[in-house]
Amino acid sequence: MPVVEIAPGITRIESVLGPRPFSQYLLRGERSLLVDTGVAETPAAVILPALDGLEPDLVLLTHADVDHFGGTAAICQAAPHALVLAHVADVAWIESSELILRERYGWYEPYRIGYDAETFAWLRDAMGPETPVDLRLTGNEVVRLGPQLEVRVLHLPGHSPGHIGLWEPASRTAIVSDAVLGRGLLDTEGNVVHPPPIGDPAGYERSARLLRELAPERLLTAHYDVLEGEDVVRFLDDSLAFVERAREVVASALAKDPDVTMKDLLARADHELGPFTSMPNELGATLRGVLSELGREPRA
Repeated sequence: MPVVEIAPGITRIESVLGPRPFSQYLLRGERSLLVDTGVAETPAAVILPALDGLEPDLVLLTHADVDHFGGTAAICQAAPHALVLAHVADVAWIESSELILRERYGWYEPYRIGYDAETFAWLRDAMGPETPVDLRLTGNEVVRLGPQLEVRVLHLPGHSPGHIGLWEPASRTAIVSDAVLGRGLLDTEGNVVHPPPIGDPAGYERSARLLRELAPERLLTAHYDVLEGEDVVRFLDDSLAFVERAREVVASALAKDPDVTMKDLLARADHELGPFTSMPNELGATLRGVLSELGREPRA
């Protein structure tokens, strides 16, 4: 369980989740802020040992996916005075297991591209007990953790409506979690295995361009190595290029068959954009987002 100082006051807590690298972040000045809580078992196995008795003052949840908020109840039990922060647009999913299982993870099923039963059960269990969000953010809030450590909240929608990140200007570090996902998520050997789920392609593009305008020296994500210098530029370019490729795949499929089903569209897109071996159905979120841009609903 490596714990690595990335920049002054910024520590990366590293582990693995299934086939993929997995990281949370601790920012520490006079006050401390934990970025993301992993799945339900991550705090006991990874985060709390890394904190070594420290009780974070703030817990920032970057977005509503189980591997980013599932450990919140365990963290709050260990740090009962911590305040939980998230973007207002993702709060409903974070606070309600029933809602997120139906709206974020369950929508695939009617189109015959749902998760298998084992994976869906894992998603349910991984989110842990429901935990309320204390502070609802909208973006651009500034959090002062100490005289030498101040961060600004970035609203980075696309992967989820309320995805947020942090900008630390002193070291020019952007903590972005899953806001940009390159050509797809990697396994521990560096192979692309998991598709980028992008519910709002245009929002995702705006987020990537915002990050490009900030010109960070380093980009800190949840599932990739630390990116620095030109690697940041390439990763953001890859993220934007993936959206364009997805649009091309959808346009080509519709030109051949305007009534193409989501299942057939997913199979075609997986072949042209992947193949993906980890939760390949999540590419359907990107395809649905592209169809929405065209004013179309997915077909079952």
